[in-house]
Amino acid sequence: MQIFNSQTRKKEEFVPITPGKVGIYACGPTVYNYFHIGNARPFIVFDVLRRYFAHRGYEVTFVQNFTDIDDKMIRRANEEGITVKELGDRFIQEYYKDAGALGIRPATVHPRATEHMQEIIDLVKTLQDKGYAYEVNGDVYFDTEKDKGYGKLSGQNMDDLEAGARIDVDDVKKNPADFALWKAQKPGEPAWESPWGLGRPGWHIECSAMSMKYLGETFDIHAGGKDLLFPHHENEVAQSECATGKPFARYWMHNGFINIDNEKMSKSKGNFFTVRDIVKEYNPEDVRMFMLSAHYRSPVNFSRDMVAQAHASLQRLYTARDHMMFLLKNAADTEITADEKALLDKVQASVERFDAAMDDDLNTADALGALFEIVKDANVALNEKSSKAAVEKTLNTLMELADVLGLLAKKADDGLPAEIQQMVDERAQARKDKNWKKSDELRDALAAAGYIVKDTPQGQNITKA
Repeated sequence: MQIFNSQTRKKEEFVPITPGKVGIYACGPTVYNYFHIGNARPFIVFDVLRRYFAHRGYEVTFVQNFTDIDDKMIRRANEEGITVKELGDRFIQEYYKDAGALGIRPATVHPRATEHMQEIIDLVKTLQDKGYAYEVNGDVYFDTEKDKGYGKLSGQNMDDLEAGARIDVDDVKKNPADFALWKAQKPGEPAWESPWGLGRPGWHIECSAMSMKYLGETFDIHAGGKDLLFPHHENEVAQSECATGKPFARYWMHNGFINIDNEKMSKSKGNFFTVRDIVKEYNPEDVRMFMLSAHYRSPVNFSRDMVAQAHASLQRLYTARDHMMFLLKNAADTEITADEKALLDKVQASVERFDAAMDDDLNTADALGALFEIVKDANVALNEKSSKAAVEKTLNTLMELADVLGLLAKKADDGLPAEIQQMVDERAQARKDKNWKKSDELRDALAAAGYIVKDTPQGQNITKA
């Protein structure tokens, strides 16, 4: 598998540290609110990455953190008159609801920063002992000038960083690029005991401590949104490698930005949407389909038209799935014919195309194309006379590949609503009586209710439009 490594800025062959195993750390949400549509993209993309490795037979350890202590959380908890922990508990549960709606599986581990305070303090102390950190009045800063490789992930150099930064009059940092590892307690803030007095961790140190606890000092893949490349991920690399003397993550993956109706998403423009807002108007699986219809590193434009296109494409997959399920109920255990063998050869070629696309830096757009090739070939080759083996193999392959992408997760209807079933039964009787006018009227009524009727020798095939 080839992965575009943000650190080297080129595609590289993925070689795991331990054969057959892969460790992935993906930056999770700060749990002070519902997560927004921009957050949804990395959550979906790296859920697919994790699924694909499992599909290829890897044992995957997928770690996604919850940042449950920071300035925004403290501010909102104070506004609501509750503790920061109560706020975090609430929005972690809301995360699971929204992530589940989007088909995002829970991580192997979801560590919370507040539950890893000792690991964080130990890491800060190690950096101080090695001369990479300094204390000022209970605050501890990372000394970027001591790290000769600082800026290597984002490609920035210290001269540019210093020129682009400013130091406030009361700033006590040695260098404008230095960043906080530990913050002394301010009035009204939650705090933990430390060698530097009561305080709380800086943002960057949390991810280093938690990723190394669960994946080791050097692990396979670190993933997140492009907005985290600098300074968050840059600072993670610096503090982690200075503390351990070892490489941190071997591969860095960053997804592109999302625009809303061709404009950058921002609260000031009024186009800032949480996933909770979005799913009131859109089917969550349509949103997932939209996200996967473009390469993860490309910017995407979220709009009603684009989601409508994703919906139409997804419905094509569902219609094909439901049709094959209908055929399977009535298929006979006959020998596979030459034509069916040709179909299965085409299906296997689509599997190879799918794997090749995913092996090419997780190209989900081309991988989706392979699913539609299966649908196209199945629609041509399968019918009421097809053998059970041919239908079953084609359907199972479609479902297996769709599952890698987290699609086609809705179960087929176990039964139709009573009023719909009544119309179906009435139409069956009308056809039996050769009352074609009534049959056509009922077909139109079913279509108006959102159901497509296809007449077959085995009876009416009813699918949701």
